[in-house]
Amino acid sequence: MGSEEIRPFRIDVPQEDVDDLRDRLTRARLPRGLPGEGWSRGVPGAWLREVAEYWRDGYDWCGQEARLNGFPQFTTEIGGQEIHFLHIRSAEPGALPVLLTHGWPNSFVEFADLVGHLTGPRAHGGDPSGAFHVVVPSIPGFGFSEPPRETGWTTARVGRIWAELMDRLGYDRYGVQGGDLGAYIAPEVARAAPERVAGVYVIGGLGFPAEEDLPGMTQEERAAYEWLQEQDWMNGVDHHALLRAAPQTFAYGWHDSPVAALAWMAQKFHEFNASGKPLEEAIDRDLFLTNVSLYWFTGTWGSSSWPMYDSPGGIGWPEGQKAVPTGVYSGLPEFRRLAERHNTIVHWPEDNPGGHHFLAMDAPDALAADMRAFFGKVR
Repeated sequence: MGSEEIRPFRIDVPQEDVDDLRDRLTRARLPRGLPGEGWSRGVPGAWLREVAEYWRDGYDWCGQEARLNGFPQFTTEIGGQEIHFLHIRSAEPGALPVLLTHGWPNSFVEFADLVGHLTGPRAHGGDPSGAFHVVVPSIPGFGFSEPPRETGWTTARVGRIWAELMDRLGYDRYGVQGGDLGAYIAPEVARAAPERVAGVYVIGGLGFPAEEDLPGMTQEERAAYEWLQEQDWMNGVDHHALLRAAPQTFAYGWHDSPVAALAWMAQKFHEFNASGKPLEEAIDRDLFLTNVSLYWFTGTWGSSSWPMYDSPGGIGWPEGQKAVPTGVYSGLPEFRRLAERHNTIVHWPEDNPGGHHFLAMDAPDALAADMRAFFGKVR
């Protein structure tokens, strides 16, 4: 029988694991570069060599581990799964609880720079009346949350677990937020507990046209659709197909070689970076490497791929829900009409940074401000 006990958790990676990582980086073999400029054939060798050397000699995992341990962390068992989560309460009276769900290939590290903006807006020039209590669970199979033991997992199942977690923490009313994979899970929390969720805030994805939508699209919608097809993050390595077909096979390389793991993560972050800035300017290098290190030390390269291989026909695009109000950030405004078929949208700023997967890491101040704007309408 499962336990509802909530237990304190602290990250404590053994020093021998840190030493092993550095040793593997020292002994890494890098291939010759292929013809082509920049990222045209994948991660450039010079870029990867520099970052791998920094990961080995300059990056301070122990310092980053201490920083992450500055957030109150816990574990609890829900639905037979051991779930890891952060729970940071605001000192501001009347703070609204909000549950943040990370994306793929990311982790709770995604929100390390955002949490302070949400819990303590006063210190960041924000309105203290818009403060949040913050809960950040790790999706099963990611980081310190136990990997699924069987197939058949869905985002709806995770949504039900998240609703139970918020109930267990004593929150009767709360908001939910998510980007990338989190944009699929956040609406499922509202479906699971519509009477408790104040609103769903998602970063991108909603309203993306399906094949059957194309004949009925307006001229503006079609122009936006055609523009989207030209973007790097729409035309990179098809990780959906790769991880549907043979996730176990590829996981051997990522699990055994830190350079292979680093290259894979860099490839996806590069493709998903729609900020217009080089990757090293869009995301702090230490924050990026902390995310990679978390995957490495927890061995979750394979287990984090379940959304691809467990989704019939592929994971597709999130539709949303109509149980509670929805706010959208980093979504193309031309697709709002299509998104409103499946969502009650009350917030979608037209000047948002469309297509940006890593807003919490690149622009936590802007994201926090927009979250306050949306949840101010529904709280």
